[in-house]
Amino acid sequence: MAERDRSRGRAARQLLVAVPLAGALVAALLLPWLLGPGLLVRSHADVLAPLPIELRDSAPAGKTAVLAADGSLITYFYRHNRAPVPAEAIAEVMKQALIDIEDSRFHEHRGLDVEGTARALMRNVLAGSVMEGGSTITQQLVKQTLLQTATTAEERSAATEESVGRKLREARLALALEERYTKDEILTRYLNIVYFGRGAYGVEAAAQRYFGVTAAELTLPQAAMLAGLVQTPTHDDPVAYPDSAVERRDQVLRRMHALGHATDEELVQFLGQPVQVTPTEPPPNGCVDAVVGAFFCDYLQRHLTGPLGLTQEQLDTGGLTIRTTLRTDLQLAGDQAVVASLALDDPLAGMFTAVEPGTGKVLAMSVNRRFGYDVTDPAQESVNLNLVASQGAGSTYKVFVAAAALERGIPPWHRITAGDPYVSRVYRNGEEPYVVRNVGRYPATLDMTEALVRSSNTYFVALEDQLGSVEGPVRAAQRMGLFSLDPVADQVVAENRGSFTLGAEATSPLALAGAYATLAASGTQCDPTPVTEILDRDGALLAGPDGAPVPVGPSCTPEAVPPAVATTLNQILVGDTALPIGTGTRAAIPGHQIAGKTGTSQQRFSVAFVGYTPQYAASVMVLNPKRNEDLGGYGGRLAAPIWRAAMLPILSAQPPVPFPPPGIPLDDPRPPPPRPRPAPPPRSAPAPAPEQPAPEQPAPDPLPAAPPPVDPAAPAGPG
Repeated sequence: MAERDRSRGRAARQLLVAVPLAGALVAALLLPWLLGPGLLVRSHADVLAPLPIELRDSAPAGKTAVLAADGSLITYFYRHNRAPVPAEAIAEVMKQALIDIEDSRFHEHRGLDVEGTARALMRNVLAGSVMEGGSTITQQLVKQTLLQTATTAEERSAATEESVGRKLREARLALALEERYTKDEILTRYLNIVYFGRGAYGVEAAAQRYFGVTAAELTLPQAAMLAGLVQTPTHDDPVAYPDSAVERRDQVLRRMHALGHATDEELVQFLGQPVQVTPTEPPPNGCVDAVVGAFFCDYLQRHLTGPLGLTQEQLDTGGLTIRTTLRTDLQLAGDQAVVASLALDDPLAGMFTAVEPGTGKVLAMSVNRRFGYDVTDPAQESVNLNLVASQGAGSTYKVFVAAAALERGIPPWHRITAGDPYVSRVYRNGEEPYVVRNVGRYPATLDMTEALVRSSNTYFVALEDQLGSVEGPVRAAQRMGLFSLDPVADQVVAENRGSFTLGAEATSPLALAGAYATLAASGTQCDPTPVTEILDRDGALLAGPDGAPVPVGPSCTPEAVPPAVATTLNQILVGDTALPIGTGTRAAIPGHQIAGKTGTSQQRFSVAFVGYTPQYAASVMVLNPKRNEDLGGYGGRLAAPIWRAAMLPILSAQPPVPFPPPGIPLDDPRPPPPRPRPAPPPRSAPAPAPEQPAPEQPAPDPLPAAPPPVDPAAPAGPG
């Protein structure tokens, strides 16, 4: 007979020997498993059936850790506050204290200890309290594992019910565990799974929760106190019931002394002394407790359980490591910028949302709110305002019309003379003509470059007229990644809404930043993503149902916008912050090229600014999330300064990165037509001075002197 078979036979015979040793009670528990219908003893192979998956796992899962891009902690997700550690990370005195009080014959039995159970029963009855555990540590490990891995009410009930069936199953599985694992492995698993009270599961979490130390640093009195908690953690809670905790700890110390594991001096030193605890707060759990970037955390959680297909159960119990795209420096800079402009309890909300061009990595999501669910606290918000679409983004949509026009071959120097007001020849306002006005004074004739920098409403509605339909601009916006437009895009096209260029459609700040990031990446569109890597509890890439790693990282479409169009728009939009006539000059950062566009929605219910460099694209939107409110200002005055405040510390610490040259010339490269020679004057008339210009060709409208930076626009959608 092989050694393993002989070992399994001994374990099975131990069940049989238990009957005369433990009397009628143990016999009643064990005989049904040993005697079949014909009173035949079952084989030991049947008694020691294979372990369930819960007991085959090498260690209980800990908390799921969510990490920022620099490796710092954002938060944890967990059902149980547990931090599994290896055997060498647990103080030997902790192991001994637990063995002495719970299962002093742990190293002698093979999972069941009839002698120890009978002795513990008698000792506890005589003492009138729990002086020693009745079940072995191995049996307790079985019970705790099945209870804590239960996913249904039925499974939890089966793990705790007071029945013969449960006791027999625990006994059988305890024997099987001893066959598979060493004593040290069983003890370590138990110390990593058992509940110590105050939400602490496992000895590492308990050591940190009660004493602020690691499990390796536990002292004798600390270990004795923790060992005493496993039977009645609530009753012996040292914070709530210090007297009970002292009494129970002293029971453990006396037991350790009786077994030779605590000296006379130690017993005298610690017996009767108050418990010395320094309770710490539990680790953060979920996005409400996030150390940084709570709204980013909320977006991440939605992304994980939505597009990536993970379950909340996996997050809470899987012990995963999730590495994210969050830039803590940019997140904190964004937080400071929005709060400096708008207080936490201000009715207006300011959202700063940043992404990385060319990858779609979401770098920051700031808002002047705390993430939370207390509806009575005006400083708390559970709706992710960086993500949802609630108000329009105004003239930021003119960029989509410009992109569609450039794709159609209309050049940046294309000039339009539009009246003010301008009556559309293509679009209607219901049964009425569609009429748009500018806010402020504009030259009668503008080219596309100047119209975009000045944010002329009349020019861009006239440009839409020349395109003949809004479909080109709408599809350009979608290709650039304006995902908040997708639900209504077909309706906007079907109704041929001329107001599209004025940004009336509800817009997500994240979508807006992502769309402009496509321009920053020379036309490469990348879907926003908050995660770079997901590791399982063993440190391997997390696999999906098909066995392949869960897909994370960039999902990009090169040339979603022709690179020549994107690079041309970049150069035009630099003028919005760099030229005195631009509406976004308050976002300018010396030494850096900042491309940008302001926006103000109808009736000034929201304002926006989108600014970007080759490395960063970020949007700022300001609005009242609870009701429509006239903000009393424009995107250049309210949103652009927030953008600058957030980006200044980031860009100032980096060398400037210029945009590539435009793919389409900004000025008409063709030479002007030659002027016709004037007819020679009559001999009697004096010749004109040679410097005097000929009057045949009217000069373009001169630009007026630059006014102070404003965000001009019409009531239907000012910039």
